[in-house]
Amino acid sequence: MEIIAGDIGGTKSWLVWAQSDGDATRVRFEHVYASADFPSAEALLQQFLHDAQSASRPDAVCLALPGPVQTGQPIRLTNLDWTLQHAAIQTLLATPCLLFINDFQAAAEGVATLTPQDYATLNLPSYPLYPATRVITGAGTGLGLAWMQPDPTGRYHTFATEGGHTDFSPANAQQERLLTFMRQRFKHVSWERVLSGPGVNQVWQFCLQDMTGEIPEALREHNGALVNRAAHEGEPVAIAAMQLFADLYANWVGNIALLYQPRGGLYLGGGISARIQPWLQTQRFLDACFDKGRMSELVKQMPIYLITNTRLGLQGALAAALHHTKG
Repeated sequence: MEIIAGDIGGTKSWLVWAQSDGDATRVRFEHVYASADFPSAEALLQQFLHDAQSASRPDAVCLALPGPVQTGQPIRLTNLDWTLQHAAIQTLLATPCLLFINDFQAAAEGVATLTPQDYATLNLPSYPLYPATRVITGAGTGLGLAWMQPDPTGRYHTFATEGGHTDFSPANAQQERLLTFMRQRFKHVSWERVLSGPGVNQVWQFCLQDMTGEIPEALREHNGALVNRAAHEGEPVAIAAMQLFADLYANWVGNIALLYQPRGGLYLGGGISARIQPWLQTQRFLDACFDKGRMSELVKQMPIYLITNTRLGLQGALAAALHHTKG
């Protein structure tokens, strides 16, 4: 069976052509593309087909997409100015089976493919439960969230959400000032506005204004990777920004722990998480996760893992394609 799987993102799109015989899957071609280099999903896929140089047509295709996926509706991507029409993409790829899923639903599918080498343990209570509810969330170009529920056989089924667009809620006086700062810029301040790649820049600008009283015009756009690098080099504003970003991340993770009680594991993914591992693998991060008043002890009962495998979404899309073809 010939399969194309893709993890389509606002920053990069990762595509693979694989061959499966039911027992084993072999990668025939794999490539990462800068999404901004293409005016549409069709243009990206045409380039991939050209690069893969395969004479076969795919038996199944699964594309993981950033944004709400509704059957029979055009898919308008979040943080990327593309709209996907199912019929048009299916015709382009000449496949009898095309599946669109939310990108974090794909990440949730990918959790089952992880090995212990693919994640770091941040919190492990003495009595994790398996199988039990699992959740995956993560900061990248946006803020994703999906959950996984086992059926009576122990097989996990995945469910997408748009939880990253819920209202941001500050946990202390500094974060209240951040909310005021963000409300001057955005009509709706969601968690994604502060916990994402663009969010790093917003948090850094807030810290710059909070600490110096101004934001020079030349410094209004600051790449998140630059902020992280400057923090590791000891620059005070960058350190404050990355620490605040990690605190916000911890607050969000603690909220998710209360919402879902994922005793089977709360997984942190996304393009940013693994890159800021030193800021997350700390007691301060855990203390902020657990800072939930009367419910603190409940949060402590949830296993928390930081995923370091950057192919998670791609592996999940491939797994979803295989599951779908098997019915």
